[in-house]
Amino acid sequence: MRIEARPDHLRVHPANDTDHLDFHYFWLRHNCDCCRHPTTRERTLCSSSIALDIRPRQTTVAPDGRSVVIDWDEPGAHRSTYDLAWLERHAYARNRPEVAPPSADLARLELRFAEHGSVAGLRAACLEGLAAHGAVVVRGAGTDTERLIDELAGSGLELFSSHFGRIEDLRTDNTTNANTDQLGYTDAAVDLHTDQAFIAEPPRYQILHCMRPADEGGENRLVDGRQAISYLRSIDAHAFALLTTVPVRFHRVQKAFTSLHVSPIVELRDGAFLRVRSSYFTMDPHCLPFAEMEAYYRAYNRFAAIVNEPRHQVRALLGAGDFLLYDNFRTLHARTAFTGARWMRGVYFDDHRR
Repeated sequence: MRIEARPDHLRVHPANDTDHLDFHYFWLRHNCDCCRHPTTRERTLCSSSIALDIRPRQTTVAPDGRSVVIDWDEPGAHRSTYDLAWLERHAYARNRPEVAPPSADLARLELRFAEHGSVAGLRAACLEGLAAHGAVVVRGAGTDTERLIDELAGSGLELFSSHFGRIEDLRTDNTTNANTDQLGYTDAAVDLHTDQAFIAEPPRYQILHCMRPADEGGENRLVDGRQAISYLRSIDAHAFALLTTVPVRFHRVQKAFTSLHVSPIVELRDGAFLRVRSSYFTMDPHCLPFAEMEAYYRAYNRFAAIVNEPRHQVRALLGAGDFLLYDNFRTLHARTAFTGARWMRGVYFDDHRR
């Protein structure tokens, strides 16, 4: 027998790696055999007294190789022992399909501009990376944004002008764009989100092209939202159902611009993922029946916990001439607070092949 103490569950391999049994930690703690009356064998522990986020302090296989021993991270240092035969008899997730959480591997997103000798080569590599991972980080592309637009245009991509203008100059002293009364033009942190959730058809892609990095901070963070949703569905089907059905009012209100779009956070088309809309700073107050409100907040918070987990985030610090290109339907992006004259240029593209 082999065991894996995973962040949110225990995986037991009874004999070899071809079979596995998955158990929630709270289920295991509730079914501790020593928490029974010694004479009647009735339970003495109610599940309501166990925190759903309970975790083990240590998990081991007993010397006989036929039972699992868990020391719980709770007052009193409680120890539970589970016989393998009992676990097999009560297994409720035998050979559950594996759905990985989002990856934090920056290396698989990185491309070197100099390694692609032609416009076609760069564009093909970027589109391939977008399809595979939802984002690419290109190093050493120079600071000519217009040239970059020309090199990436084509193959179904077309420049998308937003209410900010054709190209955004994301800097605290901006004088070139309209509607700069929003977080992107400050030096404050901007948490994970997708762009333009408040319009019916958001742009599919965005480039963030670094002209000048911050003196300190200004790190970009990325999370594969599509993978996060798939992972959520594998661990909490009810949360997935709520996020794909409950309408949210995404409402952008600025001095000279306003837009409202109503949509679930996760949009499906014929049952398949279409896009995620995640914009915490433009959400209107939720308006649900009293009996449904708490469940929705729990569902959203479960999704937020997945994407906000550092182990699920790609972190990239861009230097002058580097750019980030991401799929706005799939990838959430964020920025840490910074000091100094950080200057990024933002360009949206749409994909008319969709």
